[in-house]
Amino acid sequence: MNRLVIDDLSSIDQVAKMFLDATEGVRLFAFNGQMGAGKTTFICALCRVLGVDDEVSSPTFTIVNEYVAGDGREICHFDFYRIESLTEAMDIGLDEYLYSDKICFMEWSENVEQLLPPETLKVNISITADGVRELTF
Repeated sequence: MNRLVIDDLSSIDQVAKMFLDATEGVRLFAFNGQMGAGKTTFICALCRVLGVDDEVSSPTFTIVNEYVAGDGREICHFDFYRIESLTEAMDIGLDEYLYSDKICFMEWSENVEQLLPPETLKVNISITADGVRELTF
């Protein structure tokens, strides 16, 4: 199991770069953690490091936002917090995203866990007692 630590926001892009280096070749990322743990903030940092020019924001109400990385790869950022059934996830075309060549960053992935392919990398973000964010994957 790998572990990375984000001491404060000034180091988040550096940690995002280390995370991407450590997970090279992975395309499906399932982020879990309590509300406020920093899932969206970390995914925004990942997109910056990948060279996304657009403003990256949480897709809480749209469920998915799509971006283009600096190298042309497509990135999908999902927020499954409001998904109430697997059918609802299928209705947005989740399978098409999962079995494409797009990079998929998924928040609240536990709500669709049964639909995720085995190669999906599970990433947990937690907050330590001193407020540090810890990523394990």
